Amino acid sequence: MIAGLRAEKRPRIMVVGSSNTDMVVKMDRLPHRGETVLGGRFVTVPGGKGANQAVAAARLGASVTFVGRLGMDGLGDSALANLEAEGIDTRCVVRDVDEASGVALILVDACGENIIAVASGANSRLAPADVEAASDVVSECSALLLQLETPLDTVEYAARLARERGVDVILNSAPMPPDGLPRHLLELVDVIVPNESETRTLLGLDPGAEIDECAARELPLMGIERAVITLGSRGAMVLTDGMIEIVPAPVVEAADATAAGDAFTGALAVGLSSGMDLVAAAGLAVKAASLSVTRIGAQSSLPTAEELARFRPEYRA
Repeated sequence: MIAGLRAEKRPRIMVVGSSNTDMVVKMDRLPHRGETVLGGRFVTVPGGKGANQAVAAARLGASVTFVGRLGMDGLGDSALANLEAEGIDTRCVVRDVDEASGVALILVDACGENIIAVASGANSRLAPADVEAASDVVSECSALLLQLETPLDTVEYAARLARERGVDVILNSAPMPPDGLPRHLLELVDVIVPNESETRTLLGLDPGAEIDECAARELPLMGIERAVITLGSRGAMVLTDGMIEIVPAPVVEAADATAAGDAFTGALAVGLSSGMDLVAAAGLAVKAASLSVTRIGAQSSLPTAEELARFRPEYRA
């Protein structure tokens, strides 16, 4: 467990979400439309926002249960074995006989920026009934962690179930639907974690609009009382109890930003479930995300508690 966390026992977290196999090509620059660019190193690594966040939380000391769908194929076998190797409870994972396991194709440039295409496969069939089958486990958890790579009605069902059981709901609002999210879902969420682009969509702002404190203060009008807006290399902006605080990020040499948001959200859930307030948990999350971007791949980049404890980054003056 990470030093400074106040939990008397391991925090217990349920993650409902996606699992993919990421096929990653590292290249000098990303191709333009219609262009072929010869790449360099190719790696295949486990990914998917749900599975990534489950692994991120487990490596930081949480007891994690994952609810998701995998195909009855080799990629699904490998994904399931990987989750189990991380010590994650997989009894609520469904094997789908009609759909292949999810796949993500990822191109990463020399600065760590990426473009991603996803074939959702079995993830697109994760159903409310799959969550209901895990309802007894939900009641034993301190937090439910959600993302948006699975059907929205399933996300909403899981959030409502957790709220009824008195379990905190943390929503990483990625990938954001073009029309934003319904207010009735947002009102079920205890903490939402959007990036700047997703925050613009939530607020109905133009693509180039700046996300500053004035913009963040509009979120309660959408039914959002507590939010952590990720700002990339600038850290995070925390909205809680009507107050806003910027949590700075350290200076690191980025290699791949693929799972930075997942490292962030998983660490945030662990911090909150272990007794940290939202600002302190965001500080832990920024540190975890910053370490993750120095490595290639999704789950392969996620730090352990020991690695995070040894991480001594420098901050801008």
